[in-house]
Amino acid sequence: MQSDSRKPSFFYSLFLLALVIAVISVGMLVFGAEIQIMLFMAILLVIPLVMRLGYSYQTLEKEIFDSMLKSLQSCMILLTVGVLIGSWMASGTVPALIYYGVQSISPQFFLVTTLLFCSLVSLATGSSWATLGTAGIAMMGVGHSLGIPVAMTAGAIISGAYFGDKLSPLSDSTNLSATVVGTDLMTHIKHMLWTTTPAYILTAIIFTIIGLNYGDTATNSSEVAALTGYLTENFKLGFLSILPAIVLIGLLVTKKPAITSVFIGALTGAAVAFFYQGVSFSEILNVFYNGYSVESNIEMVNTLLNRGGLTSMLPLVALFLFALGLGGLLQKSGVLETLIVSVTNKIKSKGMLVFVTVLVSYFTLAMGGAFSFSAVMTGTIMKPLYEKFNLSPENLSRIIEDTATQSTSLVPWTASGIFTAAALGVPTLVYLPFCFLAMITPIFTIIYGITGFTIKEEKQKAGKVRVIEA
Repeated sequence: MQSDSRKPSFFYSLFLLALVIAVISVGMLVFGAEIQIMLFMAILLVIPLVMRLGYSYQTLEKEIFDSMLKSLQSCMILLTVGVLIGSWMASGTVPALIYYGVQSISPQFFLVTTLLFCSLVSLATGSSWATLGTAGIAMMGVGHSLGIPVAMTAGAIISGAYFGDKLSPLSDSTNLSATVVGTDLMTHIKHMLWTTTPAYILTAIIFTIIGLNYGDTATNSSEVAALTGYLTENFKLGFLSILPAIVLIGLLVTKKPAITSVFIGALTGAAVAFFYQGVSFSEILNVFYNGYSVESNIEMVNTLLNRGGLTSMLPLVALFLFALGLGGLLQKSGVLETLIVSVTNKIKSKGMLVFVTVLVSYFTLAMGGAFSFSAVMTGTIMKPLYEKFNLSPENLSRIIEDTATQSTSLVPWTASGIFTAAALGVPTLVYLPFCFLAMITPIFTIIYGITGFTIKEEKQKAGKVRVIEA
C-alpha cells in the first residue's frame, strides 16, 4: 500500500462489495445489459471510492492494468481456440467426430460415456481447457445429434474435464495448489482421492440414471439421418480428418506450450481442409477470423457447424479483462483482505476451519475472477491457521481443489467460465445445475471437516509438544 493510504474498515469494504454486486446485478437483470459493460462501469464507479482511502489514480490504474496483463496469456489461448474451432469445422475434424460418435454411442449411456472419455483426456493432458476444446466440442455435437439436452451434455463434459485437471500431475492447478501451501505434489493428489473418488462415483451413477431416460429411437430420427447424410455428402470423414485432434492431444500430452499447441492444431486443420477437403486458402483465412459458416435446410447442421473464428472470442476477452481488472482493484484496496480476515479471526474449531476455508475459496474465486487468484489468496490467508491447528498442508490444498478448481467454470466471469461457455456454446447458468462433481465433492469436504475423517495432523516435531485445540 502507499504510505499515505489506509486499510478500509469492515463496513466500508462490505459497502464497496455490495455496490459492485448491485451495479452488475441491476444492470443485467433489470435493464438487460451485457455483463461486460456492467463490469466496466463498476470499475469506473469503484475507483473514486477507493481513492478516498488515500490511493492515487495512477496507482489504481497501474494495478488494474497489471491485473489485466496477467490475463493476456489466457486471452491469447482463448483467441487461438476460436481459430482452432473454425479450422476444425472446415477440416472435417469435428464433423467426423460427430458422425462416428452418433454411429457408435448408445443414447442411454452417452452421458456417462462422455464423463469417462473427458476424464481420460483431461488426465492425459492435464488441461481442462484442452479437453473442453477438443473432446468437449465433439461430444456436444454427438449429444445434440442423439437428442440429449445440451445442458446435461455440457455438465458431463465439465465434470470429466475438471476431474482430470484436478488429479493429473501435469495440471497447472494441481501443481499450484500443492506449491502454495507447501506440500508434496503426489501427497496432495493422493489426499484428494478421499473426497474426489466417492463424488466421482456418485456423479457417474447420476449421469447413468439420467441417461436411461433416452432411448435408441433418437438415433433413428429423420433429423439425425439428415445430419449424417449431410456430413457424408459434404465432408471426407476418413482418418486424415481426425488427424488435427490427434496432433493437438499429442502436443499437450508432451507438455508443449498451450498457445503453440493449439495454433499448430489449427494449422494442421487448415492443411487438412486445403489438401483433403478442397477448401481454398482465402476461405481458410476467412474461417480463421470469422468462423465456419454454412447455410443448409437442416437446422441441426446449422446449429452444430456455424461456429468458431477469432472474432467469436472478442466479447469474451473483454469480459475476462474487465473481470480481472475489477478483481485487482478490490485486492489492491484491501477490500477482500479485510472481509476475509474478519471471518477467519472467529475460527475456534477444525470443523469451522474447514467450512470457512470452503467459503473463502469460493469468495476469492468469485471476486478475483480466476482460480490462480483464489488458490494464492486462500492458501496465503488460511495456511497460518492450519499450522495453528496442527493440520497438514495437504488438507488445505485439497479444499482449494475441491472448491475453486472444480467450480471455476461455474462462475460466468472467470477465465474458465468464459472459455467453457464459448467452447461448448452453452451459457454458464444453463449447464451449472448438471455439474454434479463440482457440487458433490464439497459436501464430502465439509463432512470430513466436521467428523475429522481423513483430516491429517502434522507429525509431532522433535522437542515440541503438540497442542490441539478443541
